Amino acid sequence: MRQCREWALLLCGVASLLAAKVNKHKPWIETSYHGVITENNDTVILDPPLVALDKDAPVPYAGEICAFKIHGQEMPFEAVVLNKTSGEGRLRARSPIDCELQKEYTFIIQAYDCGAGPSGTNWKKSHKAVVHIQVKDVNEFAPTFKETSYKATVTEGKIYDSVLQVEAIDEDCSPQYSQICNYEIVTTDVPFAIDRNGNIRNTEKLSYDKQRQYEIMVTAFDCGQKRATEDVLVRVEVKPVCKPGWQDWNKRIEYKPGSGSIPLFPSIHLETCDGPVSSIQTTIQLQTNYIGKGCDRETYSEKSLQKLCGASSGAIDLLPTPSAATNWTAGLLIDSNDMIFKFEGKQGAKIPDGIVPKNLTDQFTITMWMKHGPSPGLRAEKETILCNSDKTEMNRHHYALYVHNCRLVFLLRKDFDQADTFRPAEFHWKLDQICDKEWHYYVVNVEFPVVTLYMDGTTYEPYLVTNDWPIHPSHIAMQLTVGACWQGGEVSKPRFAQFFHGSLASLTIRPGKIESQKVISCLQACKEGLDINSLESLGQGLKYHFNPSQSVLVIEGDDIVNINQALQKVSYINSRQFPTSGIRRLKVSSKVQCFGEDVCISIPDIDAYVMVFQAKEPKITISGMDHFARPAAQFEQERGVILLPDIRIVSTVTKMEHPPDLKETEERVHKPVTLEEMHHNLDFCDILVIGAELDPTHECLELDRTELQGKHLDATNSTAGYSIYGVDTMRNYAQVLRQLRYRNWHTSSIFDRKFRIKCSELNGRYTSNEFNLEVSLV
Repeated sequence: MRQCREWALLLCGVASLLAAKVNKHKPWIETSYHGVITENNDTVILDPPLVALDKDAPVPYAGEICAFKIHGQEMPFEAVVLNKTSGEGRLRARSPIDCELQKEYTFIIQAYDCGAGPSGTNWKKSHKAVVHIQVKDVNEFAPTFKETSYKATVTEGKIYDSVLQVEAIDEDCSPQYSQICNYEIVTTDVPFAIDRNGNIRNTEKLSYDKQRQYEIMVTAFDCGQKRATEDVLVRVEVKPVCKPGWQDWNKRIEYKPGSGSIPLFPSIHLETCDGPVSSIQTTIQLQTNYIGKGCDRETYSEKSLQKLCGASSGAIDLLPTPSAATNWTAGLLIDSNDMIFKFEGKQGAKIPDGIVPKNLTDQFTITMWMKHGPSPGLRAEKETILCNSDKTEMNRHHYALYVHNCRLVFLLRKDFDQADTFRPAEFHWKLDQICDKEWHYYVVNVEFPVVTLYMDGTTYEPYLVTNDWPIHPSHIAMQLTVGACWQGGEVSKPRFAQFFHGSLASLTIRPGKIESQKVISCLQACKEGLDINSLESLGQGLKYHFNPSQSVLVIEGDDIVNINQALQKVSYINSRQFPTSGIRRLKVSSKVQCFGEDVCISIPDIDAYVMVFQAKEPKITISGMDHFARPAAQFEQERGVILLPDIRIVSTVTKMEHPPDLKETEERVHKPVTLEEMHHNLDFCDILVIGAELDPTHECLELDRTELQGKHLDATNSTAGYSIYGVDTMRNYAQVLRQLRYRNWHTSSIFDRKFRIKCSELNGRYTSNEFNLEVSLV
């Protein structure tokens, strides 16, 4: 048994010796290989091919190649032997290869022979060879743009080398498929082109007025001609050539009555195009010279205005509304809305005797509104506004106010019984406004021998005063006229002469008293004008100035931001409850100074307008008991009977209401709805006697004057009726009317009386219904 084991060991030793003699050589391979594999494929093409050689005799095992082994961490490749005898092998991918994850691989490979026998014992391995594999790209990705959209701004009238640049990318790994080789504008008929680098340029000069924005679609191609999955939107804004001027303002500003103060240019700002501006002066002008008497002013009667402004009583209206009691203005041309009288060089009016005292004292006031242009004709003649001259026989002018060669002249000749000395008689003022065809308010204050003129609230002393002797006493009656002077003597037939050309309104004379500055300012005040909201919030370093009527505002400063903010706060205001509807023109002009520049930028003027809407017209209604009968004894008692114990005055407006469904029949398109009571003032109420006038020997209308105290009301009475006037509330008017009494202390002479009550707002612009009352004796 022991002998057998010894024989076995001997045989193994012999076999080993024989094997060593058979497998004497290592396999041989190239020292380096270069391979290419297409991504998503498993075959590697090697150069040179993978072949292992062995110098051992081509006998089984020793001369055969059994394996190729790869050395490297987690290499996605494997090498297989295709033919053991020839030593051919193949390199292939064990899993899909993605070029975008890794473009190339480098690893070590060795070849192994099959050893000396079937068990692979005593195998030998070749030297280490380097394998470098490149992954061949497949064009699997399309280009995508870096941005979801692009936007650029260009100035009109310029050709740009590049408006903007778009950029696309491609996720493929190779230069061929990852590079963008071309861009293309998809939108047709646009004045733009694009180059292969994505630069977009305009092919023609663009116009802001023609088109302010372009929207174009752009696509991209990679070098394998694969197109982008989504086109990209490019917006090109066209802005106008920078022109210095005011930006973001509206030409039309709408104003509704009762709106208070509204900003004119809430978003305005100045574009200076980066000019070196050092200071700016801006003038805002509200042009209202064609509205009424130069702007929206109160259009109450002169008597009512005088009372409203606190003037002392006693002013005599020489141009009143034509009526039965004031009929001398009936033949004149009249603008009824604002009580403006137009004189065309051929009209004159005689003031009846007893209206104005024959002899004025040393103190009196003449007031008027006047609009006058240069005198017609080559030879300028005197144009009479007011004249008191001899009625017959002679042609002496006792006092007169007239225009001559664009000068205003006041003549005052004293009588000998007052003073027998050489005294001032003619006072001359030379003012451009006298002939500028605009409305101005004139007040002549006489404190003889001093005469002062106020024009639009500003004081002017006469530039020339001439003296004359007093007029010799005579018993010739005098004639007071308006619009011309009465020539009673020195002519074959008495007639008017020295006619006035222009317009007059509110011509009054107040004997015995001169007017105060405060009252003068009130009487000529505009109810509309420019305003600045939040004066306290204006920026530092700003100067501003209003003219007296607040129709012109000048703002000056050196900071554009502050100037912009100030102009944004400039507003229009109209405090009249019933403003004159129509257009108010606005002009904004600017002067700019620049740092060290001889030629500075020019800012174009703004021409805009305020559109004032028509106020809703009120309907004034008088109601109450319209008939009553009383015993004769009540009429005959000391206080008589109250005429209007339950009179009520209300005012309403009518508004058009739109139905919710505008598709309904036309009959329901506008449905009038009377709104609630509207509160506003009245300026007079007349109680007229219908039929025969009152007989003062046995009947009268009476009102306790204490009822007027604490109110802005006054009253006059006559045999034709009773008139209450003054700007006051409907409530106060009703309170006073309820105290009016009728007395008749001889009732047997009359059986009944009829009265008519009518009230007005704004000097007859809005009038009430005619309320008739019949009073009977029981």
